Order: sequence, then C-alpha cells, then structure tokens
Amino acid sequence: MEQLLQDDYPAFLESYSRPSKKGVRLNPLKCTWDILEKNLPFTLSPSPFSPLSYYIEEEEAKVGILPLHHAGVFYSQEPSAASAVTVLNPKPGEIILDLCAAPGGKSTQIAGLLDGKGLLWSNEIVKNRANVLLSNIERLGVRNAVVSSCHPDVLCSKLAGFFDKVLVDAPCSGEGMFRRDEQAVTDWSLEHVKTCAVRQAAILDSAAQAVKKNGILVYSTCTFSKEENEDTVSAFLERHPEFELVNSDVTFGRPGIGLEKTRRIYPMDGGDGHFVAKLRRVKENPNHPKLFTPKQKQDVKLAEELLNSIMKEPWEHEILQVKEQFLLLPNRLPQLDGLGVLRAGVPLGEGKTNRIEPAHGLFMAAKPEELYQVLSFANDDPALKQFLKGEEIAVPNHLKGFTGIAVEGVLTGFGKCSAGRLKNRYPKGLRNF
Repeated sequence: MEQLLQDDYPAFLESYSRPSKKGVRLNPLKCTWDILEKNLPFTLSPSPFSPLSYYIEEEEAKVGILPLHHAGVFYSQEPSAASAVTVLNPKPGEIILDLCAAPGGKSTQIAGLLDGKGLLWSNEIVKNRANVLLSNIERLGVRNAVVSSCHPDVLCSKLAGFFDKVLVDAPCSGEGMFRRDEQAVTDWSLEHVKTCAVRQAAILDSAAQAVKKNGILVYSTCTFSKEENEDTVSAFLERHPEFELVNSDVTFGRPGIGLEKTRRIYPMDGGDGHFVAKLRRVKENPNHPKLFTPKQKQDVKLAEELLNSIMKEPWEHEILQVKEQFLLLPNRLPQLDGLGVLRAGVPLGEGKTNRIEPAHGLFMAAKPEELYQVLSFANDDPALKQFLKGEEIAVPNHLKGFTGIAVEGVLTGFGKCSAGRLKNRYPKGLRNF
C-alpha cells in the first residue's frame, strides 16, 4: 500500500484508527427523504457516492430492528458501496444485469433508479446467498426483477446481447472491508489475491457476452490490490477489443493507478474502499434472446379475482402459475428455462383448495393508494410492534378481508380483518421484535 499511495500513505494508516463508516441508502420506490429523516433516530449526513446515500453519525446505531427497515424504506449500506451503481447510472426503462448480486445492496439501488420501468436481473451463483438477495428484493418492494442462482457463463451465454447495462461487483480479497470485517483480514493472503484475480477475469469474460452494442459494463471491487483492479481491467481490454474504457463521470474518490478513467476510493476519501471501472461495448453483439412466452394457456381466473379484490389499481401485469405459486410478471422478460430462476416479478399468492392466499411480497410491492384497505400506524405505535411480532391486533370494525399494514404510510405487510381483529400474516422469519 505504501508503494501505491506514496505521500498519501500516512493518511491511509491514520484512517484505520477510526471506525468504519456506517450508512443507509434511501429506497425511492417506497419512501421520501422527509419520512426517512423524520423517523430515523440517528443523525444523517449526505454521502458523496450517491444522492440517495447518507452517513450515520452514531457508531452504535442498530438499524435492522427498526419498523422502517422492515418496511423497506432504506437499505443499510457502507456509503462507498453505492459508488458502482452511481457510475453505472441506471435509467428508467433499461434492461440491467447485476451478475454477482448478493446480498442485494447494488441491485436494490439499481431498482430504485429504474423506478419500476425496464427490467432488473439479479443473479447470485451461491444458492443460500441468492435467497438473501431475494428477501431484500422483496423487502424493498421491487416489482420488475428476476432473481436467479446461475453460473455466470451459463446465464450470460443464454442471454447474450440482451442487456443495456451489466454490473460485475466481483468477489474479491476484500481489503476495503478490513476496518469492519475481521474475517476478511484472516482470509487475506497474496495467494488469495491471485486466486481472486483469476476468478474475476472469468466472470468478466462471461459478462462481456451479455452486453448489447453501445451497452455499458461496470466492474467494481471492494479491494485495493492492483492485480484485482487496474490489471484485471487492462487484461480484459486486451482480450476484448470490442470494449473500450470510458470516463466514470464522477468526482468522488481519485483516479486509478495507470488507468485514470477508473476510480479508487480509500478510507480517507469517505468510504471503506472501492474500485470502479466503466466500459462500453463498441461492436455489434449479434445475439438476441427470445422473449418469454408461457408454454401453455393457464386458468388464472381465481388469481385475477384476488388481485382485483385487493387492489384498486393493479399495475400492468401478466399472471403466471408455477405449481401452487402465482406471479405477477414484469414486462420484456426473456426465456427463463435453465437459468436457475428463483422468482420473476412479484408473488401474488399461493393456491389453496378453491382459493388463493395472498403473498407478503404483493403488499410489499404495492403502494397504499393502490389498495382498497390500508391501516397506517405511527413509527412508535405499540400496535405496530405487536403486528411485527406476529400478534393479532385490534382494528376498526368496518374493515373486512385482506388489509395492508403501513408504518408512516409505507406498506410493511398485511393481515385479514374480521369482527374488529386483524389475523396476522406477517412472515414468521421476519419477526425480530
């Protein structure tokens, strides 16, 4: 590090005497800044890495148990981790792949910027991590996502030329995590750095297939080693003349080493550590995957009836039945077979005998004004805490049937009302109060 940083090395060393930066990122799909600022019991200050990211000034802040966290109002994220998506610069209507997506911080950031328009494909090769990714996609109310657990080369070869933008936030040696993760320190070795660089090259080669002409490929790590950063990018460009390195168009951090269009972020730059490179595909990609079509016509009458009984204004949708599960599919889906898809779109419900039980994810993706019935509680209301514990709660007698439950106007679940009581449908795995 002393060789890399030279005169800045003392400042780098000094930064490790201070604790890691904590932060949250606002989820614009469900919330506004006013609601976040008013109800979080912490002091927030702006981060340079994204207009939606904020530092938490209190070192001991515990954000995961807050009702607003349950509601998907924010994502807990080290601030510089938002830098890669800022460089990617998603726009509503684009089709975007997050190839190494767990636990979901960057995917949910992309989703917020897509604003429900276009398509997000979030992939994670490790199955249990993909399940965590799926839970975060659901918590933050993302409607237009596919979540998969697939080998990058399989996914990218089958979806070659499909994506406007691809993010590779690659597995790395994690040197930027040393201040907050003792395991990253324990795992580090020169051999580990070399192993990571080999794996990163393979992932980038896979990702290159997925990008359409004039599309963008962003590569990022949370490490400082040149082997995993600038050297990996330079070697990729030698192997792939169909790509060029372009300006990141950001001012945070500092230029990369020997590749000034890339960006490096060190602890003294306001974050724990990141590297970001932005590449553009300049040559045609002749591949165009087929769009999704159901294999056979399905009877989804019960599902439509349920949706119309809950929602005044169902968003544009196509319903797909997969075994007992009913899904609201996003637009512009490619074929899904053989890609390890865990979920496409939003879960509508699960088929039971002569009925369909609504899914928690349907209410998390909805907006209060779209539902016939919503009961909203203040952030500190004891009844809200009862609900998040999975208990029945008292409700006005006029409420009948499925009803959304909101905190400060943001949906966080649902229940079924009858005779002044709400039978709780909050998932057992989420009850941490």
